[in-house]
Amino acid sequence: MTPNPILKTIRAKKLGVLIRDARLVSGKTLEECAQAVGLTPERFEKIELGLEAPSLPELELLAYTLKVPLEHFWGNERLQQNGNKASLDTAQVKLLRQKMIGALVRKARVAHGMALETAASETNLPVEKLKAYELGEIAIPLPDLETISQVFNTSVFDFQDQHSPVGNWFATQKATKAFQDLPQELQGFICKPINRPYLELAVRLSEMSVEKLRGVAEGLLEITL
Repeated sequence: MTPNPILKTIRAKKLGVLIRDARLVSGKTLEECAQAVGLTPERFEKIELGLEAPSLPELELLAYTLKVPLEHFWGNERLQQNGNKASLDTAQVKLLRQKMIGALVRKARVAHGMALETAASETNLPVEKLKAYELGEIAIPLPDLETISQVFNTSVFDFQDQHSPVGNWFATQKATKAFQDLPQELQGFICKPINRPYLELAVRLSEMSVEKLRGVAEGLLEITL
């Protein structure tokens, strides 16, 4: 299936609206956000207007800077103000993430046994541009990365940051949300220091193989009989 260029344009416009919304809710200026993600104010303004699309690393840095869940940019809800601008080398993070995503794109293509030319045709991208994406020479705009993900039957979230301070912040946010989604009685149980040994035991049990767990269960059954 050939990707529809109109859908990419619409996606860029929607991203721009969501990005501007998140910035305004945070109270930050356009210049502050542009500096935080390593872009000029002029380019950041084009992104907010939907004339250009950000790359995934740029979107990650923006979400980290505004303390906004990354999923906000795939939804429609407004978010409350939260957090301050992070102090980290955004240029270095962007470059490393750019190269990492390129390597992951190439890995996905090779795993599908797809030649570069075939992948370029399937994604409706010039061969040289796709090659530059894979080498990490240029950042991949989010609509292109979403198209690549669809062609390789993967998710754009498979390319998400996992290791930098940005990725660690995302992991913390997900863990916090998972905790908040628990019933209140479970939250209370987890928060009591006296219950920590039970939680540590649960962690150890979760790391055991099925065979070992079966042995533990059989042993407990013999004790109780």
